[in-house]
Amino acid sequence: MHYHQEAAAESWGYYAAAPPAAGVRHGISMGGADPLERVVRLASGSAVVIFSMSTCCMCHAVKRLFCGMGVNPTVYELDQDPRGKEIERALIRLLGNSPPVPVVFIGGKLVGAMDRVMASHINGTLVPLLKEAGALWL
Repeated sequence: MHYHQEAAAESWGYYAAAPPAAGVRHGISMGGADPLERVVRLASGSAVVIFSMSTCCMCHAVKRLFCGMGVNPTVYELDQDPRGKEIERALIRLLGNSPPVPVVFIGGKLVGAMDRVMASHINGTLVPLLKEAGALWL
């Protein structure tokens, strides 16, 4: 997993600093952007992106699901990002009544919260999505 956060408290895998509140990362300006636009940009940055909270058990479960399938998701821990609350509010606007985390994007497209991810996994549509996005090769 690729974590994007200021400080890594636990050792899951690869850790990197969060995108700066103002500045440029991979040629994309993040400064002053609407939080919803920022979510879209971050979600498009990797084949699988998970917006998470480090203390959320459902977030942990969805991360374990993807790792168990051999997928290496990019994870944004909102509770460890200085602009995490803004992103959380944008996710609430995007999802409606669902809990704001975990939220999964595959191939830059919103899959949804834990319920949608698990439904996709159970009904067999998750693996084709992952293959299409280039997150799985087998």
